[in-house]
Amino acid sequence: MKSGPILLIEDDVDDQEFITDALHMLEVKNHVEIFDNGQKALDYLLATNEQPFLILSDVNLPIMNGLQLKSEIQQNPYLKDKSIPFIFLSTSADAKAVYEAFQLSVQGFFVKENTYDGIQQQLKQIIDYWKNSRHPNYVA
Repeated sequence: MKSGPILLIEDDVDDQEFITDALHMLEVKNHVEIFDNGQKALDYLLATNEQPFLILSDVNLPIMNGLQLKSEIQQNPYLKDKSIPFIFLSTSADAKAVYEAFQLSVQGFFVKENTYDGIQQQLKQIIDYWKNSRHPNYVA
């Protein structure tokens, strides 16, 4: 449901704090689960019965990068059927990574804003869009 957790997959502790602070200032009520690599996020997704609201993932991560994580989700019928919006929020967006992400049916690819006001506005747009969007697991 739309009240499910937001999964933040980010290995940089400063960026984790920057993003979670911005979500808090926006008064986003969803709990934020933080993972520092894609493998930990995948393990969580396979083990939880919760319906996450949204996945915000960096591309460049240790152990399992964001593209590999999205591929694993796409290949797993259980996870694919959860229809969790998957958004890349990365410090850079080279053409190859953007192409690969959209080949994996990612729902968005954003370059992380580097100011507090910028990241707040960016996150507000993403959250508002998915709060108002309809998809298989959120039909009212």
